[in-house]
Amino acid sequence: MSTGVKICGLRTRQTLDASINAGATHYGLVFFHKSPRNVTLSEAAALADHARGRILSVALTVDASDELLETIVETVRPDMLQLHGAETPERASGIRKRTGLPLIKAISVGAAGDIAAARPFDGIANIILFDAKPVEGRNALPGGNGLTFDWSLLAPVRGTSFMLSGGLTPQNVAEAVRLTGAHIVDVSSGVESAPGIKDPERIRHFAKNARTAALEEISHG
Repeated sequence: MSTGVKICGLRTRQTLDASINAGATHYGLVFFHKSPRNVTLSEAAALADHARGRILSVALTVDASDELLETIVETVRPDMLQLHGAETPERASGIRKRTGLPLIKAISVGAAGDIAAARPFDGIANIILFDAKPVEGRNALPGGNGLTFDWSLLAPVRGTSFMLSGGLTPQNVAEAVRLTGAHIVDVSSGVESAPGIKDPERIRHFAKNARTAALEEISHG
């Protein structure tokens, strides 16, 4: 098993370079004004141009309008779009047809029944991202809250290609890989020194620990 690593919510060239040097396969640019990781179109375009061809860029949006999506695609030219809101399968399908880009669709998980919410996106989303369900009334962010969920809930989808997020850190990512068999692990707050401030050393440790766990799975398999 080869496990990809996505570092989400990057805002500086330094942390983007740190992600590339650490061997990350994807990085996320957040277009959601409530997030401390939000970037402007010009900031995102500069980062994307700097890293193009060396790592896959993912533009994260939350129930974005057609106008915003079209502007992001034209200005930033991301490799993928991540839909992290309440987008329906019909909406996701329309976005994919309109932009021509591969999609990541986030599914919030808090109980076993939540896994089934991914099924209607079969054939629409290229990758399903299982993330921790936000605590109602605790915050307004759909992701990046540092919350984990019961990884055993993912047993029914083990062996399929999915992305795992939610409270991952350099300390627990190896266990997450072993328990879930996630195809890609996605981190944001877990490699930060403060909200929105990525730490290059934590990025390095996260990627290293994820890769080590994946190699151990191969050797034991």
